[in-house]
Amino acid sequence: MSEGQPSESVVPNEWERYRVELTGYCYRMLGSPFDAEDAVQETFLRAWRSLSTFDESRSSPRTWLYRIATNLCLDMLKSATRRRELAVDMGPAFPLGPDLGTPLPEDSWVLPITDTLALPRTADPLGQTMLRESIRLAFVAALQLLPPRQRAVLILRDVLSYAASEVAGILETTTASVNSALQRARATLADSQPGSARLDPASEDLLTRYCEAFENDDIDALVALLHEDGTTSMPPYPWWLRGRAAIEAALRAAGNPCAGSRLVPVRANGTTAVAQYSPDGEGHLRPFGLTVIEWLDGKAFAQTTFLVEAPRLFRMFGLTDEFHGAASYTST
Repeated sequence: MSEGQPSESVVPNEWERYRVELTGYCYRMLGSPFDAEDAVQETFLRAWRSLSTFDESRSSPRTWLYRIATNLCLDMLKSATRRRELAVDMGPAFPLGPDLGTPLPEDSWVLPITDTLALPRTADPLGQTMLRESIRLAFVAALQLLPPRQRAVLILRDVLSYAASEVAGILETTTASVNSALQRARATLADSQPGSARLDPASEDLLTRYCEAFENDDIDALVALLHEDGTTSMPPYPWWLRGRAAIEAALRAAGNPCAGSRLVPVRANGTTAVAQYSPDGEGHLRPFGLTVIEWLDGKAFAQTTFLVEAPRLFRMFGLTDEFHGAASYTST
């Protein structure tokens, strides 16, 4: 436990039930799972310190915690560098070749989050689908384009279904101001994601086939799983490619750079993902990158491999710093 963080005995039990949804909220606001976890921990600490001022006749504990979390996120965003859109939004696709561009700092990127940290369980299938859609990488990246208060309004209203009057209370403003901010936020998102594709639900069967092809270095099988208009990118590099033909050419030109790598399936941002362990040259398999894979029409439509903060990301997903054979898809 870090210094200054409340212990489990200090945080009231009824607050713990909101930890996952608050983490998801802060993640959408901040674009980083690490910042989101810090924000929620600080929210609980501030709530504990001001517990004597809480009036349950004026606000529910949930809304009170959201007010504290919102103010905290807005404060954090005042001095933070805006996390960029995904690489595919930064400029044209790269030409084939070894140049990946200049790597950007970690705080330039929207980072992935494990579903278990951000998606509260709900008995409502439609509600669960909406929550998964709202932590898609592309959606979270688009949220970063909004001014912080508009961002908070849109998440609270359109994702978490708070009434306009409740959001006005959280932000200490008027209902008219909330409605105006919501209209502007929706318009900005519509302009940034015109005709956004409705992706398939995460497919465990397709992911298994992907892992088998990858670990067996079966480029033909990998290419067969790619969408014709699919993309691939590798933060922290701005490099990215579009189209099955371009990705296939890059795979074949690379030879076999991932020989001996192993993949571990995980769930990230409401969809499938794999953690890739690669040889470190000393006989060990170490964290290399975490790839979030989104599917459309039964094909891999978007592959985003996060090389940035790989060991820290792996630990967030409950994975070790060395592969010990927990999963392997290589044929024997």
